[in-house]
Amino acid sequence: MTSAKRITVLMGGLSSEREVSLRSGQGAAEALASLGHVVSTLDPGADLAGLVTSLAEQKPDVVFNALHGRFGEDGCIQGILDWMGLPYTHSGVRASATAMNKAAARQVFLAAGLPVAEGRVIDIAELAEKDPLPTPYVVKPVCEGSSVGVSIIRPGSNARPAIVRDWTFGPQALVERFIPGREITVGVMGTRALTITDITPSADGHDFYDYTAKYAAGGSRHVLPAQIAPRVAQQALEVAVAAHQALGCTGASRADFRLDDTTATPELILLEVNTQPGMTATSLLPEQAAYCGISYPELCNWLVEQAACRT
Repeated sequence: MTSAKRITVLMGGLSSEREVSLRSGQGAAEALASLGHVVSTLDPGADLAGLVTSLAEQKPDVVFNALHGRFGEDGCIQGILDWMGLPYTHSGVRASATAMNKAAARQVFLAAGLPVAEGRVIDIAELAEKDPLPTPYVVKPVCEGSSVGVSIIRPGSNARPAIVRDWTFGPQALVERFIPGREITVGVMGTRALTITDITPSADGHDFYDYTAKYAAGGSRHVLPAQIAPRVAQQALEVAVAAHQALGCTGASRADFRLDDTTATPELILLEVNTQPGMTATSLLPEQAAYCGISYPELCNWLVEQAACRT
């Protein structure tokens, strides 16, 4: 570490991923304090003026953004920090807002020639009337993270009316062709892809990496590096970096994929890029960093070193 800094760790927040953010922030705060930094934590609520006042009082050299989901990962907090002139970790306003909006990110990936599933944005009311795509297909909120609100519609399913009735994620949804096979993920630090993790949900009834599989104890099994064909592995590493760059991400990100290896010709599909990956000590990005010889405190400190005001 070059020199001790005053660091405010933003954690918690207002999104559906609040509890995960609290764990990420606590882990990062403890790791940074262990390196000699002067660390404070701040849980931003709905009082924007109070948040600005607290940041002004703490006078951090760097803000470590451990928020996940809406208001923390979508460009909102990044705009406030830019306006205040406070350097912060991870991506800036534009990259954060684009990555969080699955429809916008999809257009960026298509323009960059990256592999995405067939799909489109629909008015959620359309789902109650008919299948917008041939089954099976996936229904996703446009602006949520951690697989919140994601459903798979399979042949013969009668779940569409219930999904529409219980929908709380705005007037639109993204529907995409369901990709069978494996869920894999690649962490990126700067221009470096770390490795590939193969993720298998452990619980019955969880056939994709949903919120429970992500965060419940024992909810999934991680194998790294993933045991996949070398050609496909190299493609995944390259696409993860290309997606990070296409969005304009800075610091660390994590690209999530589906790999259909049920046929003789494997198909790799990019699902999304997370600009605020989970930062508990056992989260996917820190797990991959550790595999590459980068300890959890070193990863947190590297993110601090990359901090800047961004647009």
